[in-house]
Amino acid sequence: MDILYLLIPLSSVLVLVILGVFAWALYSGQFDDVEQHGEQILDAAHESTDLHQGD
Repeated sequence: MDILYLLIPLSSVLVLVILGVFAWALYSGQFDDVEQHGEQILDAAHESTDLHQGD
């Protein structure tokens, strides 16, 4: 039962840390326009095949 006096505050601190990291990721732009990078990969692959076909 004494371990709860340690585990409850530690879990609360862990939740706050996780929320802080998530908030930092939101405000630093980590989740802005997530589809753009996938489209860049497809465009680069399409351009490289076009270059090889012209030879």
